[in-house]
Order: sequence, then structure tokens, then C-alpha cells
Amino acid sequence: NLTAFHINPTLVQKFLKPLLIGELAPGEPSQDRDKNPQLVEDFRTLRKTAEDMNLFRASPLFFSLYLAHIIALEALAWLMVSYFGTGWITTLLLAFILATSQAQAGWLQHDFGHLSVFKKSSWNHLVHKFVIGHLKGASANWWNHRHFQHHAKPNIFKKDPDVNMLHVFVLGDTQPVEYGKKKLKYLPYNHQHEYFFFIFPPLLIPVYFQIQIISTMIKRRFWADLAWAFSYYMRYFITYIPFYGVLGSLSLLTFVR
Repeated sequence: NLTAFHINPTLVQKFLKPLLIGELAPGEPSQDRDKNPQLVEDFRTLRKTAEDMNLFRASPLFFSLYLAHIIALEALAWLMVSYFGTGWITTLLLAFILATSQAQAGWLQHDFGHLSVFKKSSWNHLVHKFVIGHLKGASANWWNHRHFQHHAKPNIFKKDPDVNMLHVFVLGDTQPVEYGKKKLKYLPYNHQHEYFFFIFPPLLIPVYFQIQIISTMIKRRFWADLAWAFSYYMRYFITYIPFYGVLGSLSLLTFVR
């Protein structure tokens, strides 16, 4: 877990010392009982090999170009609508460019959120807030809170928020059985493969995530994140309201998301 969440294990150890309850007896397993010791050892060997190959060393040139191409896409979208107007073909191309930019920014903020680019955590945090806040209109603290839980218990129901389907879908081997025993039927789950496309893409990011992000920033007083997100919306609406109006800009934003 230290290597998964922290770039300076030595610093973290200082904070862990007061939390030490005791040492395991020699006969006790050093990991969860249901873990395969050989598998754990294999992953440690794999990590050591990757470290020796410098695969965890970030390339400043790569991430600089990555950020530059996102900004270039945003500029290209504005130039297109400025020169060619708001026709359907231009608008569809514009939406495609903005959607690509948003997707790329999503993965870029992921790497900064993992503190995996700069050697100093503070630099990673600062650029993370810029990318997820100013380029995407979301909250760095909100994402960290969700994503750290995801990595601590990946794909574990009720512990990983990324697989919390809000009773809309049932997934995996255990959840359908649990719902069946408790006779929980909020929706016709035997048709979830059919209604997935009508519910998940249009509602997850454009509606649910936006409500959750904004409410989280206000409730938890993430004022810095709120300011970064506000700068995104200001930039977006100043750019596109002159071309599409308020309602048209909102529709474009929803379609892109």
C-alpha cells in the first residue's frame, strides 16, 4: 500500500509509527489469509524488475507534450467554430475534438493524482488541480477520495465506489445472488444489457458525477477545488455562449460529456 499511494515511503513511516499496535507472531501470515504467497512474491519480483528498467520514471517531455496537445485541441475547437460557424458538421467535429480533449485530460489528471509525474508531491497536487479543475471542471479532492478507495479494494462491492451501481445494475457473481435472496428488484435487471446504453452514458458523467462533485465541494468546503472548477465553467461559457447561446452551450457540454 505504501508504494501504491505514496512516493516517499520513508516520510510515511514517520506517521505510521504512532499507529503501530503490535508485531505479528512469527507463525502468523504476513498478508491476508486468502492471498496466495507465491502470487505476492511474483508481483514483488515484477515490481523490482520494472524499477530496475526505470519504467516508473516519468518523462518530462512526454507529459509536457501530453498537456500541450490537450490545450491545442481546446484551441482548435474554438478556432473551428470561429472560422466555420455553428453548422451541424462543424458542431459535430467540435464535439468530437472536445470529447477527445476531455478524455485525454481525464487520463492526464489520473497520473498527477497518483503523484507519479514529479518527485515532489506538492508539484503533482498543483498540476492535478489545474488539469482536473480548470480543464475538466471537477474536484481533485473528490477524485482522490474515490480513487484511493478503488485502489485499496478494487472491484469489491460496498468498498470500491467505482462499482457502486446505485441499484441500477447488478454485476459480478455475488451481487445478483444477494439481490435475488433479498428480493431486491429496483429495475428489471434481466434487461440491464438493453437499458444500459439509455441510462449509463447519458446520466453517469453528465448528471450524476456533476451533482456529486459540486455537492461534495460545497459540503466538505473544498473551496480551492471549487475555484478551479469555476474557472473551467467561466472559460467554457465565455468561449461558446457567443456562438451557441446559453442553452446551446449547455446542450453541447452535456453532449460532449
